[in-house]
Amino acid sequence: MTSTSSPEKIQNALFGIGLFYLSLWCLSTLDASGKWLLGVGVPLLTAVWMRYLSHLVLMSMLILPRKGIRILQSRAMKWQIMRALAMLVASVCLFNALRYLPQAQATSIAFLAPLIMLAMAPWLLKEPKRLSRWVAAAAGFVGVVIVIRPGAGLDPVGVTFALAAAFLLALQHICTRRLAVDHPMTTLFWGGLIGTVLMTLVLLFRLDESLSALANLSAWRWLVMISLGLSGGLGHLLQIHAYQHAPASLLAPFIYLQISAATALGWLIWGEFPDRLTWVGIAVICASGAGIALYEWQTRRH
Repeated sequence: MTSTSSPEKIQNALFGIGLFYLSLWCLSTLDASGKWLLGVGVPLLTAVWMRYLSHLVLMSMLILPRKGIRILQSRAMKWQIMRALAMLVASVCLFNALRYLPQAQATSIAFLAPLIMLAMAPWLLKEPKRLSRWVAAAAGFVGVVIVIRPGAGLDPVGVTFALAAAFLLALQHICTRRLAVDHPMTTLFWGGLIGTVLMTLVLLFRLDESLSALANLSAWRWLVMISLGLSGGLGHLLQIHAYQHAPASLLAPFIYLQISAATALGWLIWGEFPDRLTWVGIAVICASGAGIALYEWQTRRH
């Protein structure tokens, strides 16, 4: 029994890792599309609204026919609302950061989020205090300092928005942990629904600007606009399926591979490529995050 089940587990884990890496490419494609749209003059809030609207339409088409209206039932609605708000404001901040920064640098700064969440977990999630987490978080901050050093030539406005996005994404991760009592599809759906409703209300106060921007979009730009929600929704769906094949603790270190996708897209679309010292900072961030994830995975196994 052991000889047959072990290869099956390994195969499932590898399949889960593959799905997870595909999800990271989808999420990087979302970021690149948002950066490109802002670069051609699409208003920030209009782009974020379309990202949530198309996400909600996709989730409605894929989830509601299979799960029914009962998928909207949440056991922790307060945390659903807090997570959706954090995710929405983080999206606005990250899109705005991408307006000013190369995609690789913006992504690497945002990857402080898991480390911030781990460092704050003893107070916000009542988890045990662990020196290893604080050391990893400190190392991650050192990596970010290297990336945003004065000689790097990064716009301070973009850096500020990227750091704000990191803290908001950390809050989103904390809320997601609190939502373990709900089905993942429930959380995915509520995030899209709340974001769409709030962004629609915001755009009502800027209706003329939004309608003018949408009316002047070419067919290609409309396609990219619609793809925002599709790439984001597909990325999250692939992650959900990845977690069904491999444990979260095993997948955690691989999240830092998103920087490779962000760098590749930034280079292909805008010719952006980090210099050597920036790569040192990115490596420090990735090593601190992946290292603490691997350390905790080994600790749990023993």
